[in-house]
Amino acid sequence: MKIRCPKCSWEPDGGKYWQCHCGHIWNTFETIGRCPSCHYQHEYTQCVPHAGGCDKKSPHLDWYEGLDKIVEEFIEEVFAEEDVYHLKSKRLLP
Repeated sequence: MKIRCPKCSWEPDGGKYWQCHCGHIWNTFETIGRCPSCHYQHEYTQCVPHAGGCDKKSPHLDWYEGLDKIVEEFIEEVFAEEDVYHLKSKRLLP
């Protein structure tokens, strides 16, 4: 999965560019947008202009390219396991 700005495609380099309202500075992608200091969950992430980004805000989850496909595959897997469980409980599978 790639992480990049959904508006300009800038890719974070692992730097600590984001600052929470509590003052803590960290790499927001290490914690999926949750401040490690005060535990506030940031819904939006701003692209970093001084590191080459566009300075625009986007929903944090939109930065994770391919996340939709991963979630879709996970849901399919869960439903498949659920189907097997129900078939076994009805003794239709060994």
